Amino acid sequence: MSNAPVGKFNYPTPYRIGPGRARELPDACRELGIERPLIVTDPGLVTMHWFADIERNLSRPADLDAKVFSKLRPNPSGEDVAAGVAAYRAHGADGLVLVGGGSALDVGKCIALMVDNPGEVFDYEDVGDNWTKIDPSKVPAKIAVPTTAGTGSEVGRASVITDPSHNKKIIFHPKMMPELVIADPELTFGLPPRLTAATGMDALAHCFEAYCAPGYHPMADGIALEGMRLIKDNLPKVFADGRDVEARTHMLMAATMGATAFQKGLGLVHALSHPLGGALDVHHGTANAIFLPYVMVYNREAIADKMDALARWLELPVASSGFDAVLGWMIALRRDLGMPHTLEGVQGFSEDVARRLAPLAVEDPSMGGNPVPAGVLECERVFLKALVGDLSP
Repeated sequence: MSNAPVGKFNYPTPYRIGPGRARELPDACRELGIERPLIVTDPGLVTMHWFADIERNLSRPADLDAKVFSKLRPNPSGEDVAAGVAAYRAHGADGLVLVGGGSALDVGKCIALMVDNPGEVFDYEDVGDNWTKIDPSKVPAKIAVPTTAGTGSEVGRASVITDPSHNKKIIFHPKMMPELVIADPELTFGLPPRLTAATGMDALAHCFEAYCAPGYHPMADGIALEGMRLIKDNLPKVFADGRDVEARTHMLMAATMGATAFQKGLGLVHALSHPLGGALDVHHGTANAIFLPYVMVYNREAIADKMDALARWLELPVASSGFDAVLGWMIALRRDLGMPHTLEGVQGFSEDVARRLAPLAVEDPSMGGNPVPAGVLECERVFLKALVGDLSP
């Protein structure tokens, strides 16, 4: 029998990156046949000086007529998607321009999914063959304009939406991937240091978990490795100077690379972060940053060899092992960015909450990519270790 590896994968979408490229949006709409775009964004961005330029540039030409939808939450819900669908139909839109971080991009992709397909958004949760119920010919074109370097939702085929029970659900369809990405680092200049750090750690978690996920996907592994190098070299720079355009560009690229790589899989970090964010409204990147070292320790036996390679690629000083070098770097980076080390400061979190959330973590689709199986007791144990800062095996 042959030992040749086998794999099945699909990689992303047309992508334009560089300072000032947001000015290309009107021509990009024309290329995709969009005449009446709905601009989906979050409430904070509509006050930015550059947002007025985007809205004006998509409304003043005789052949374009844009409207803005911004009624969405940081952890978006099914209600946000439904409101966006109503806004799309009221405008008579024929396509979308998604401007923002993961929340706006996730909602915008779901709006596109739902404007002409039946049911509610949770009917298309990433479970079984739910995605096959969508008619892809009824999903309009989307242009993604990321304003944070974190989720990589601009090249994702899925969105994370909170259901009425405050559980985060992954909505999936291949047609959710935007037809074009315009990544302009100048649009990230206004991101505060705290959010710069949290979104950057989200990108790191994507790259790291994709790299550790089992299975044969050397393209994803290579992209994840280089994404982590870009983050190592540039996240401290943009945290210190938010207008460092070169470092901001590299971070946008690293975020996209993380989401590209995690087509291979994610893991326990995300499986824990999703229910925590849904229950207690914790920023996703902050949750990922907290869980990363504890999940590393849990997975140590399965990822030790990969950590040796990662330590070499990141040019980390290795005293005892690649694993310890990577773990030490990750903890130091998190500390330098002012990120919390434990769940102690998360309002409402307790041992009882850990027990309640552990079964949800086990059921999370991200769990399938973890290199070491984890049941309810194991998830509860990692939650509790993250509560008290226990990095012992």
